[in-house]
Amino acid sequence: MDLRIFTEPQQGASYDDLLRVARAAEDAGFDAFFRSDHYLAMGEANGLPGPSDAWVTLAALARETRTIRLGTLMTAVTFRLPGPLGIAVAQVDQMSGGRVELGIGTGWYEAEHRAYGIPFPPLGERFAMLTEQLEILTGSWRTPVGVKFTHHGEHYTFDDSPGLPKPAQTPHPPIIVGGNGPRRTPALAATYATEFNMPFVGLDDLVAGQERVDAACRELGRDPATLGRSTAQVLCAGRDDAEVARRAAAIGRDPAELRASGLAGTPAELVDKLGTFRERAGLQRVYLQVLDLSDLDQLDLVASEVAAKL
Repeated sequence: MDLRIFTEPQQGASYDDLLRVARAAEDAGFDAFFRSDHYLAMGEANGLPGPSDAWVTLAALARETRTIRLGTLMTAVTFRLPGPLGIAVAQVDQMSGGRVELGIGTGWYEAEHRAYGIPFPPLGERFAMLTEQLEILTGSWRTPVGVKFTHHGEHYTFDDSPGLPKPAQTPHPPIIVGGNGPRRTPALAATYATEFNMPFVGLDDLVAGQERVDAACRELGRDPATLGRSTAQVLCAGRDDAEVARRAAAIGRDPAELRASGLAGTPAELVDKLGTFRERAGLQRVYLQVLDLSDLDQLDLVASEVAAKL
């Protein structure tokens, strides 16, 4: 099972903070470093020093890391037009030597749209935008060099686009579609995604979600085994109960609640829970949401005592 580090820098992190965590994750042997794509802190966090752009961050990390994969959970379709997004992702993929993955979704946090002047259409329209952006991104990246790409849709129009630059990965970087919706999200994942992600849900929901996306794949004639499966879970690991409690307090959470709803506990507890995710829900990958970016010892603990036993 792949373990990936997932950060939420809108809660308060500089680029240097993210670079330090990304390098620590790389040195510890984690599969990837991911970040959210948000512009406004949530809850009581002040968000200082202020938001950083996801793709600007990943471009810099592409040049300051060597082997770790880099990506977003999730880039919102409301933030960027598909043409500039396709250019940015392809360029960062080239800059990293083919280590980029694109997690993309509808966007959901209305307050950040209001705070930064970004239009926030109703959910149905955002799903239509997501569908069209996925069609455009995959279509333009797959279009051979020298052949024009054209798209006339409800939200976006491309006339004789060169579809450049092309990503380093062929036909394009892995695409992650995620969410817990019962119908539209599984259908989009089955149609366009390399990986289907269900964030912050328990085992029963994970199992039910895999069954829905399996059915969506079969309806399209796709082998369900060709679609990767993952979840994101809050991480709170400790060598003993006291260390778990200390780390939970540092992120303002209750240890018992985190044990029930996230990945919290001793290494043995985490190994057991991750094994259950793999065996019961067929998950191949877990994104560990790290909320205290100053606590690099937690990464070393998980790498040595959890990842090594999976």
